[in-house]
Amino acid sequence: MQTPIAQDLLDGIRRWVEIESFTADVDGVNRLITHVAEGYAKAGGRIERIAGRNGRGDHLAISSPWGGDKPGILLLAHLDTVHPPGTINTLPFRVEGDRAFGPGIFDMKGGAYLAFAAFRSIAGAGRTTPLPLRFLYTSDEEVGSQTSRELIERAADSAKYVLVVEPARDGKLITARKGIGDYLLEAEGRAAHAGSRHEEGRSAILEVAKQVLAIEALTDYERGVTFNVGKIQGGTATNTVPQFCQAEIDMRINSLADAEEIERRLFSLRSHNPDVTIKVTGQLNRPPFEKNAGIAMLFDRARELAKEIGFELADCSTGSVSDGNFTAPKVPTLDGLGVDGAGGHTLQEHLFVSSLVPRMTLLRRLFETLT
Repeated sequence: MQTPIAQDLLDGIRRWVEIESFTADVDGVNRLITHVAEGYAKAGGRIERIAGRNGRGDHLAISSPWGGDKPGILLLAHLDTVHPPGTINTLPFRVEGDRAFGPGIFDMKGGAYLAFAAFRSIAGAGRTTPLPLRFLYTSDEEVGSQTSRELIERAADSAKYVLVVEPARDGKLITARKGIGDYLLEAEGRAAHAGSRHEEGRSAILEVAKQVLAIEALTDYERGVTFNVGKIQGGTATNTVPQFCQAEIDMRINSLADAEEIERRLFSLRSHNPDVTIKVTGQLNRPPFEKNAGIAMLFDRARELAKEIGFELADCSTGSVSDGNFTAPKVPTLDGLGVDGAGGHTLQEHLFVSSLVPRMTLLRRLFETLT
């Protein structure tokens, strides 16, 4: 049996979860955007809906009716999920003991709803907060935030603090994330018949294979630098020396200085075979989220509030990224403020019901006490 507050939170999260919002399903995403906007409007929020583009759904900006234009608290959440339409049939909302299951419930509809609930509890009680509250719900985080990045960075320019309701990591808040770079290695050699003219060919696949060894060797676990060549495409037939080949590269780094150094090394790669040309393109998709004095101070405040509420908080760093990567270099940013749970991006995705009230209360207390 849940407490009335926990049950109310769970009921609200269920409504959000059952409106499926796979990133590429624009209609589904926009149905959820509409539902969220109606909830905030009813609670007194000022609504701005930003039309989607490039095959993505709309974004939603909400501001509190108090505080004016002065720098305030920006809360970031995304409403898109990785689960295709129909997943609700194989992963229906259900509660088993302390676990509530559903597509996107952990990453990150649970946390996104808690942010709404915290705002509603303040506005519904007729109270205000020392700083204006601004919420940005985006529709494309799961595919790199291509259409929302500019909105996020612009919103951060008028923020004093940024709170991100991505899920917790084993109950811990996140004060550092690696940055990520996406790169493409392309090679062009010379095609030839693999039987009668093999010596005339110049294999693009062979060249890429050699380059992959060099790229993977850039991994340095002590520095927190990792490389993963996750996809290779090339060739046309087994009896043809391949003229073209390409490899997609994922780079993760802890610091901007490392990113700049490693990028120089990537872009300076040279072909082992003078008759094969290679080219590396790409860029840092999200800068590193590095823990600094401002972030440490913000975490300390959250830890103090959690202790007052009745639970202990720790922080951690992670190799995964979020929209907090865009704001942390500019504004003190605290991440992982969403629900606790596990199984993100899988058919076992769930939250811990016991985390709902403490986490919502922590958000509300941050809203009420940050100055």
